[in-house]
Amino acid sequence: MSTLRDPAAALLEWYDRHARDLPWRIGPEPRARGARPDPYRVWLSEVMLQQTTVAAVRDYFHRFTTLWPTVEALAAAEDGRVMGEWAGLGYYARARNLLKCARVVAHEHAGHFPETAEALRKLPGVGPYTAAAIAAIAFDRPETVVDGNVERVIARRFDIRTPLPAAKPEITARAGALTPEARPGCYAQAVMDLGATICTPKNPACGICPWRDDCAGRLAGTAADLPAKTPKKPKPVRHGIAYLARRVDGAWLLERRPDSGLLGGMLGWPGSEWTEGDPAPAPPIRAEWRDVGAEARHTFTHFHLRLALRTALVPMERTPERGAFLPLEEFRPSDLPTVMRKAFDLAAKG
Repeated sequence: MSTLRDPAAALLEWYDRHARDLPWRIGPEPRARGARPDPYRVWLSEVMLQQTTVAAVRDYFHRFTTLWPTVEALAAAEDGRVMGEWAGLGYYARARNLLKCARVVAHEHAGHFPETAEALRKLPGVGPYTAAAIAAIAFDRPETVVDGNVERVIARRFDIRTPLPAAKPEITARAGALTPEARPGCYAQAVMDLGATICTPKNPACGICPWRDDCAGRLAGTAADLPAKTPKKPKPVRHGIAYLARRVDGAWLLERRPDSGLLGGMLGWPGSEWTEGDPAPAPPIRAEWRDVGAEARHTFTHFHLRLALRTALVPMERTPERGAFLPLEEFRPSDLPTVMRKAFDLAAKG
């Protein structure tokens, strides 16, 4: 199939037959019958999908929309409950901004999301990509939506060999030139689906691609190697100590981290500073601390973390210097961010 005359039309024809079935999406058939996406669900999915896969997001999306089916319901939710339900998705600043944004939409916009990318960018936590995605998908605005899938598709289609991130302006310009005035929401999702299902990072299925005849990367034999990326610097390793104290009645000593910084607003084990050298001991309560002999290891965006684990059983009358004891019946390991849950699991084995 040649897409030389109208690449958008060819891709939309493919999308109408092969669109992914996603819980936050209105598919092409119901959309053609007049159904329209819920901007709340579009926004929620886009925030969850940042730096995260569709497979990882599905269950979280279902749980959030069951607990808080509207933006007003989410705006009224307790911060700790939302942060707990978010645990495991990572990049926890997103959860804090999620609540801030929901409250702005509920209280300052009467529960209605703005319809333009420019107005959407004024909401907490909504950057250029998310604003463009919501405007296109929820409101059918002809915005240029460029995520990782789109970067890969466009770099290959136009044989853009400049490494990312330097190639972003050219990729965005090329993507914008292809964006149609008709059905821009479906088109934005079509390019994403093309990247997710056919123009994949490895072994792209060029033979069944609706853009194969006009793909400069395929014709040049470079498609599988694109997009090129500037090599990343090695991540440093930071070390810390996590203290897991359990009271004789079963309660666990936990603290909520400050809103700013990594794991902001999340429950976690009291601990030392995270440093590239040897961490200074910082026990949160007087106790007979035992070295578990294992490390909880986790990788953040900019560094690897190694947490040495200390455990202790403390009497009822002992008062912590930091944090507070959470009764056993209120403690859910699933409410902990991933690295803290790893620490818990290792300590339980030790």
